[in-house]
Amino acid sequence: MFDEKLLWKERFGRTSKEFSRYLRYIFNGHLVIVFVFLIGTAAYYYQEWLKTIPDAFPSALIMALCLAFLLTYSPIFTFMSDADRIFLLPLETKLTGYFRKSLIISFFGQIYLLIIGLAVFMPMYAAVNEGKFNTFIPFLAFILIMKGINLVARWYVQYYRETSVHRADSLIRFFVNLVFLYLLFSNAVLYLVLVCVLILIGLSGYYKMQAKGKGLKWEYLIEQDERRMTSFYRLANLFTDVPKLKNRIKRREWLDGLLLRIPFRQGASFTFLFMRTFLRSGDYWGLFVRLTLIGAVGIYFLTWGIGQIVLVVLFIYLTGFQLLPLWKHHQNHSLLELYPINGKVKEKSFLDFLRNVLWTQSVLLSLVLVIKGDFMFALGSLAAGFVFSVYFVSYYSKRKIQGS
Repeated sequence: MFDEKLLWKERFGRTSKEFSRYLRYIFNGHLVIVFVFLIGTAAYYYQEWLKTIPDAFPSALIMALCLAFLLTYSPIFTFMSDADRIFLLPLETKLTGYFRKSLIISFFGQIYLLIIGLAVFMPMYAAVNEGKFNTFIPFLAFILIMKGINLVARWYVQYYRETSVHRADSLIRFFVNLVFLYLLFSNAVLYLVLVCVLILIGLSGYYKMQAKGKGLKWEYLIEQDERRMTSFYRLANLFTDVPKLKNRIKRREWLDGLLLRIPFRQGASFTFLFMRTFLRSGDYWGLFVRLTLIGAVGIYFLTWGIGQIVLVVLFIYLTGFQLLPLWKHHQNHSLLELYPINGKVKEKSFLDFLRNVLWTQSVLLSLVLVIKGDFMFALGSLAAGFVFSVYFVSYYSKRKIQGS
């Protein structure tokens, strides 16, 4: 006999175990120390900036814009697998309790972002509103109520097959959430805030009525769950090997010119392979681009010269550390064993490739300081980046790949 409680317990337990398994690697990694340093630096400059903030600063609008995205984005974790579209389809009417639990766990799984976001913005709000922190709890209570309504609305929208309805719903809810948050943070009269709440409740009720007689879109639910798990696996893959990760490959023709610089000879075979993998894989190329852009923004707004050099080295370390899995990217491809190339050549090709990537990033990050006009610190960061890249590749990375 089918027991939806047992199914929920099995699915939730399996996913929780999968998360906890990889979270241990993530929170034990070197990156945590780096991110703590970055967060501490950002907090210091945020505090210094608040001392100069004018009274007319539009804190309510900025808070509303940022938190409206967190309110509107309301994914629902159903823990579905590909086989469910066949085996659970006949049992859809018996899964009401299962999906109710999915909504509850999705709510508690997302409120921490709202709490963190509100906590980050409250000092700015207090600086503009005479140091008032006592509104944090009422603000949070209203926001959590609104989050619950957003989740319910999102659940019923998933009964629609048309993607245009999904996009329209997200847009409508975003603007309702934006107005709601702006009125809330502007200390508007209570009934105006409640009007926004009632509008969203009415929208949820409308979706619920329209969903009557429609079946669940199993393919969509499964696809969304798989996409979220893939995102988590991609994060965990930066710290350890994840066998379940499905890599995304994309042809980037505009970067093919970089491959033409590689000599056409037998000894450069692995150089070409590593470079091609780096350019076509969303994991490695996207990682390099994101970290370079984040580092560039941080360096641009940082005014402490020595800190800028340290930040350059930190981002080079972050990039190099997270590109190390590229060494084993093709380890399960048996055809590579047919290459008539010595293993030492493969090792040298990878280390040379990694060194060139880190040198390129050093140049790009140092150019930010040139744009700012800090020429001496630009030279310092470039030298520090080159020296650290040599150490990281020749000693740290070499030991890592030889021990793997």
